[in-house]
Amino acid sequence: MLMDEYFIEMKKVLNKIETTQKDAILDVAGEIAERLSKGAAWHIIDTGHMLMFEGVGRTGGMMALKAIKVSCEIDNKVRYRPSQARGIIGYDSIPGFADYVLGRANILPGDIIMIGSVSGYNYFPIDLALKANEKDCMTIAITSVEYSAHMVSKHPSGKRLFEACTYCLDNCTNFGDTLVDVPDLGQKICPASGIGASYVMWALQSTVVEKLLAKGLKPSVYISNHMPDASDINGKALENYERSGY
Repeated sequence: MLMDEYFIEMKKVLNKIETTQKDAILDVAGEIAERLSKGAAWHIIDTGHMLMFEGVGRTGGMMALKAIKVSCEIDNKVRYRPSQARGIIGYDSIPGFADYVLGRANILPGDIIMIGSVSGYNYFPIDLALKANEKDCMTIAITSVEYSAHMVSKHPSGKRLFEACTYCLDNCTNFGDTLVDVPDLGQKICPASGIGASYVMWALQSTVVEKLLAKGLKPSVYISNHMPDASDINGKALENYERSGY
């Protein structure tokens, strides 16, 4: 069954994460904890996948991690006229847009920015990482190194995201990000990047919690709204986060 093949292949991806990413997660978590303890803010931005929802605001997750949400809507009720430019330009290809995002998101020198992109070759996430590096921020790519290695960067620097960031956490998916071959379709199905990136994310958050506790600091963590006294517990944790930054 295709389902069984998916289970087998997804487990291989998770096993690869466990065997190849532990050292990187430990290094990244150590610096995040150090920066948080000194007042830095922790941000995440993902170019179209699930991390800004899975990793932020969840029960058992750290309150310190905040999502940078970018939206750009143009609404003009002009009558229809053919246009060659229709749909060609996106915000992620506009030079200087990364500077705008960094400013509007109130990212300060020394902050932590996690940038998610599976393929890691588009202009905006790379430019964001390079500009953040100039501000002495800690930049962390969550990407597929194998996938990205097959791509040619769209950034003038020639760098892919895993090369532009200070640190890289590999979601360990393959080129094309699909696991199960279906000959009758003539293609593969079932991506691994979402679950792989989430696996990395929660491994990282657990390690940051551990590193902060080792410093004698108590990080603020959400509990489910359905648990007894959740409102009071989350309220006190939020007050701790607002006061301490972690």
